[in-house]
Amino acid sequence: MPSSIEQKLNNWDGKSTDTISSIYNQYVNSKVFIPTLVTLTKSTQLQKGATWLLKKYCENALKLSDNHIVEIYQNTCSLTSWEAKLHILQCIPYMPIKHVSVKAVEIFLRQCLSERNKFVRAWAYHGFYELATQHPTFQQEVKAFFEMALRDEPASVKARIRNILKQPEAKWLKQ
Repeated sequence: MPSSIEQKLNNWDGKSTDTISSIYNQYVNSKVFIPTLVTLTKSTQLQKGATWLLKKYCENALKLSDNHIVEIYQNTCSLTSWEAKLHILQCIPYMPIKHVSVKAVEIFLRQCLSERNKFVRAWAYHGFYELATQHPTFQQEVKAFFEMALRDEPASVKARIRNILKQPEAKWLKQ
């Protein structure tokens, strides 16, 4: 039998921020909230809403457990909608990339760099920045990605990269 969160997401029109915010407010304090959302990231029909709720949770400075983060990263191979990919990419700054997740994150980010959607590509570059900051073996490759992007990507993607370059922690990108 589907959970109440699952039923509500099934009934969501995929557009109304009032409705999805209401679902968030109704269930955010439930013990099953995060485990249910993590599971629903694998559902083609529900991943857009589930990942939106995860993003809202992260943006509200609520912490995910290491196990949930690992599972979310493992589930990135199941993401099919560009919105769900974007939501997870936007969560990466809130979800430390443990060694066990590096390969899954790397594969996900590489796939996102070839997406047609500019927002997904822009945030994939940001994801690579996070990956290289936490795992320095990626730094040289990410520098090369950024150089190519600043030359070849549309203005919206270049703007995201320029914002990353302004961050004090990004000094390794300027060396």
